[in-house]
Amino acid sequence: MGGRDPLQWALVNASPDILAQLQANAVLQPARAPRDTAISGIVLVDGQIDHTAGLFMLRESRAALPVWCTDNVNADLTRGNPVFEVLAHYCGVERRAMIPDGSPFAVDGVSGVQWRALAVAGRPAPYSPNRESPVAGDNVALVIGDEGSGATAVYAPGLAAIEPRLWRAMQAAACVLVDGTFWSDDEMIRLGVSPKRSRDIGHLPQSGPGGMLEWLDKLPAGTRRILIHVNNTNPILDESSPEHAELTRRGVQVAWDGLEIEL
Repeated sequence: MGGRDPLQWALVNASPDILAQLQANAVLQPARAPRDTAISGIVLVDGQIDHTAGLFMLRESRAALPVWCTDNVNADLTRGNPVFEVLAHYCGVERRAMIPDGSPFAVDGVSGVQWRALAVAGRPAPYSPNRESPVAGDNVALVIGDEGSGATAVYAPGLAAIEPRLWRAMQAAACVLVDGTFWSDDEMIRLGVSPKRSRDIGHLPQSGPGGMLEWLDKLPAGTRRILIHVNNTNPILDESSPEHAELTRRGVQVAWDGLEIEL
C-alpha cells in the first residue's frame, strides 16, 4: 500500500515469500543503503503463520520493524509463537497498538492513506489461547482509504461470517478483497486433506447458502470484488473450471501476483 511518497510503503501482512515480492517490485527497492527497503510499516490482520512468517525474512532490517497489530495478536506473537521475541535478537520490533473498533490510524511515512481496523468473526492461530473461544481482536478487516478521493477498499483475508459493521464497510467500498480460501465447506474433507470443514477453521466458503458469493452479489453494482487468500485445494485456481466460470459470470475476480488497485 503506497502513499504520496514513492519511497514509503506499508506492508499488509508478511507472507513467507516476502523476499521474492521485494525482488519482483523495483519500487520497493530504493537502495538508499545496504539492505534498504521502502517498507515504512507493517500492518497485521492476525497472527497466522502465513501472515507473519515473512517477518523473519526481514530480520536484517537496518532499523526495528514498526508493526501495527491488536493486543491479541501481539500476545500471540510474543508467547504462543514468539516471533517478536526472536526478532529482538536481530533488528527488533516497534509494536504499535491497533484498536479494532473502527478508529482511524496512520502508518508513519505513508501519507494520504487512512486506516481503520474492524474486529471480524474468525479463529486465531492454533497456538493462540483463544483458538477455541475467539474474542474480538483475534482477526481484523482493514478499511483502507485514500484521503484525496475518499474512496476505500476493504481487505479481509479471514472471515467466518459477515457481520453488520463489516457489511456496512463493504457496501461503502470501491473495492473489496475478501476471504477466498475455500470454494465449499467440505472441500478438504472430500479431498482427504483434513477432517475439518471450512467454517471449522474460520473461513466462510464461497458456495452454498449464505456463502461468500451470495454476499458479494448483494454489493452495489460498481463495487470491485476480488477473492484473496485462496487455498491450493480451491478449484477457482483452475481457469478452465466451472467454478472459475461461475466467478466470471458473477463479476468476481481472483487476485493475481502484481495486481494493482487505485482508489
